[in-house]
Amino acid sequence: MPAIVLVGAQWGDEGKGKATDLLGSEIDYVVKFNGGNNAGHTVVVGDQKYALHLLPSGILSPGCTPVIANGVVIDLAVLIEELDGLEARGVDTSKLLISANAHLIPPYNRVLDRVHERFLGKRRIGTTGRGIGPTYADKMNRIGIRVQDLYDTSILRQKVESALDTKNQLLLKVYNRRAIEVEEVMEELLRHAERIRPMVTDTVLELGQALDAGKTVLFEAGQATLLDVDHGTYPFVTSSNATSGGACTGSGVPPTRIERVIGVFKAYTTRVGEGPFPTELQDDLGQRLRDVGAEYGTTTGRPRRCGWADVVIGRYAQRVNGITDFVVTKLDVLTGLETVPVCVAYDVQGTRFEEMPVNQSDFHHATAVYEELPGWSEDITGCREFADLPEAAQRYVERLEELMGARVSVIGVGPGRDQVVVRHDLLGRTGD
Repeated sequence: MPAIVLVGAQWGDEGKGKATDLLGSEIDYVVKFNGGNNAGHTVVVGDQKYALHLLPSGILSPGCTPVIANGVVIDLAVLIEELDGLEARGVDTSKLLISANAHLIPPYNRVLDRVHERFLGKRRIGTTGRGIGPTYADKMNRIGIRVQDLYDTSILRQKVESALDTKNQLLLKVYNRRAIEVEEVMEELLRHAERIRPMVTDTVLELGQALDAGKTVLFEAGQATLLDVDHGTYPFVTSSNATSGGACTGSGVPPTRIERVIGVFKAYTTRVGEGPFPTELQDDLGQRLRDVGAEYGTTTGRPRRCGWADVVIGRYAQRVNGITDFVVTKLDVLTGLETVPVCVAYDVQGTRFEEMPVNQSDFHHATAVYEELPGWSEDITGCREFADLPEAAQRYVERLEELMGARVSVIGVGPGRDQVVVRHDLLGRTGD
């Protein structure tokens, strides 16, 4: 089987974890290739809810090997806490593999992330304050600390000392904060080194050999298309490539091995943090979507901004990622609405845009142009076939499909792992 990439097609929180879980029994490896613990997946298994942050969702699927690849930045304390929490609930985490080339989040970057956001004031980006951005910046500045450095303390100390030479100047002279000592950084980084040693490996080689052996490998993006540092709504983005191309650089698997790209698109739109959001609802309807959809961050607990579906974004995500199949989640949240608007274009000071404006200023000033579709009142949480859905719900899905340019293969109709309608096989085995 070829490699498969799973991406978020909006601003994140689309339900990628559930989509991964749906494929779990068919997947041999699930690979996280970007981001850190600034994003999360919520997966419901039976009556149990699991909130995952650093770990790939495949860790909940028996027989699946979860991989944290080189493109991820790792907070070791968070990773260990997450592993311990799952093990306490009876989940086997022994198959986890961690790239020796993945970068670590040192404590000074968490401090710098938080104080820099406060320093920006109204110009803040809306980061989670977990040190993700500064760690990626260190990576590009070639002063980063990698997992493999834990096992050569001489090199580790040299890197920490070198980084603190400049970081402490910022903390002291710009932000009026105390300097951070080398020893406290060393202690934190080395605290869990032996615990993860058996997991650390050459994941590029592991994944290449798995694909050569005919294994199915799923690449699971953190964050989403509109948060991609190159292709998102810059500067209100994450610090890594959350689009399908990032799966290659973030894992070492070449693009020739990837055949399918699955885009997860929520039946309405949400985002957290700052930045433009043309379909945002700041009224009772927005609050209804938030309450019914339980739109509060898995990682941060922050209430998500909510709005109607935006197929301009959907088309853009399809094009940038090469999406072959959409998974539309949380269709059930729209039940009970008399009409369901869908954004089909933007109006920017009298000019109509049917595609994403290339000029970020235009996107900031975009007003949504809606197409009104009829709603439905029937409970759809028990539907398992497309024909079981109310006619209006079917039409809504078909219209999204028409407007976004790729087929809708799976529809989420509830939070449970079995609450899905499957229209087409995500692995492409049926040929339909």
